[in-house]
Amino acid sequence: MNPKLILYSFGLFLLLGSAGASGQAAASAGTQYATQGRVASATTPQGAAVSYASVSQLNGLLAQLEAASKATQADLAKLRIERWKTDGGSKKRSLGDVDSVQRNLQNALPEMIAKLRNAPEDLSATFRLYRNLDALYDVLSSVVESTGAFGSRDDLQALSNDLSNFEGTRKQVAERMETLAASKEQEIARLRTDLKTAQAAIPAPPPKVTIVDDNAPPKKPAAKKKPVAKKPASTTPPTTTPGQTPPQSKPQ
Repeated sequence: MNPKLILYSFGLFLLLGSAGASGQAAASAGTQYATQGRVASATTPQGAAVSYASVSQLNGLLAQLEAASKATQADLAKLRIERWKTDGGSKKRSLGDVDSVQRNLQNALPEMIAKLRNAPEDLSATFRLYRNLDALYDVLSSVVESTGAFGSRDDLQALSNDLSNFEGTRKQVAERMETLAASKEQEIARLRTDLKTAQAAIPAPPPKVTIVDDNAPPKKPAAKKKPVAKKPASTTPPTTTPGQTPPQSKPQ
């Protein structure tokens, strides 16, 4: 599966912004989702119905993945890496890879499976599962390669079968993710068309009309206020008290 196509598919989900809106279009997004009528056998957290074919296909895929996980854990537990005829560094790396795979299969993978069961057509949860399977495949491939070089033939055969099972499941998850992305792309196109139709149906607001009455009397100009003249300052002769003579000007 082309990684660019997978990332493009995941980007479509982010553009839509709501996984619940795509449940109605999922039934017509491919032949593997086509059914006679629409059977609401599950609902997403947003309340949108999910087709019976989609849920059935997912349940089969997850059951297959759980069986592969259980078989792989059992086969890894049988390895005797400490007896391999190789240096200590190679043994340590192989032991680390085995521990990483086992912890993922026991903790991370079951949590992702549970979330996807609760939201069968959640593209984000589907993408996280695919990315986890991709990482598991890489690490398990390294364990299988080391087992082929230093382990027994029986261990190599068992782990090779486990790796093949994971590869098959990973491809199915990628195909499902591509189909869901195509469904969501169709939903986006339909929503855009509906939006344009709704916008075209909205009546345009009537233009504003300005009424001019030619018979109306002209407005009187506003009367200008007359400036108020300032009164000149009054000059009062100096007052004299009785018995005092007014000052006389000296002759020059």
